[in-house]
Amino acid sequence: MIEQDTVRLLRECDAGVKMGVSAIDEVLPHVTDPALRQKLENSRADHQKLDRRLQQQLDSCGDEGKEPNPMAKGMSWLKTNAKLAVQGSDATIADLITDGCNMGVKSLHKYLNQYGRASQDAKGVTKDLIDLEQRLTLDVRMYL
Repeated sequence: MIEQDTVRLLRECDAGVKMGVSAIDEVLPHVTDPALRQKLENSRADHQKLDRRLQQQLDSCGDEGKEPNPMAKGMSWLKTNAKLAVQGSDATIADLITDGCNMGVKSLHKYLNQYGRASQDAKGVTKDLIDLEQRLTLDVRMYL
């Protein structure tokens, strides 16, 4: 049971990291402020670094991970592009990133509770991802 919870939690984190990187990649071409661009690029690099840790843990469990839900990814793409088409400002980008991070943090806390028997390493990487998302929310707050 512990191993199942570990794999399931790691899979959800994997999908979340991929969703976060995808969201950042989606908005970066529209960013005008160099400082905001740097914050987003740094966060993307941090997400990718965390993803490598996740992949190592998944590999040790003999699992390939999980792609983001195609429906969720499609809806995110649609919302992002619709909002940017109407008003492609840095404030809009900060708003989109904040919404995405908040949804990610909420989901990750739910998964921590749902997969409570996961290994401490899996819980640790989940908490690190939560911290990353919360830090990004704080970093872009000044652009709202």
